[in-house]
Amino acid sequence: MARDDLIVLARSTAAAHGLDPVVVCAVAEQESDWNPWAVRFEPAFYKKYTQPMHLTDTEEYTRAISFGLMQIMGEVARELGLTAPFLSILCDPAAGLEYGCRHLANKLRNAGGDVAAALLHYNGWGNPNYPAEVLARKVHYL
Repeated sequence: MARDDLIVLARSTAAAHGLDPVVVCAVAEQESDWNPWAVRFEPAFYKKYTQPMHLTDTEEYTRAISFGLMQIMGEVARELGLTAPFLSILCDPAAGLEYGCRHLANKLRNAGGDVAAALLHYNGWGNPNYPAEVLARKVHYL
């Protein structure tokens, strides 16, 4: 899927969740540079959260991986109701955007509509500059 097609999909998925499409596009650019196949293993998350669940090794490891355009973690997708047998489905642009938008919408509600606070929470508070970095990318999608 071409980048322009991914942007159209991101905008429509964002709108379906009541999110600002410009912010969702900025998150996708920040997280994956629009690469739906982007994956990142989070070893500290694995050790602290998923390994103690005593699931199959594959499920434990994949729940500690961030997938796709919005780098949604497998565990987060499961918490949001993803029942697909393989979390790699999150590399499908439609699935990754759907669960990424669900997650961002939850964070925005929890933050009382404060976009910067929601973005910081979306990123797991790992980078205090994350909201500013994302919001600086908005200009590409206005």
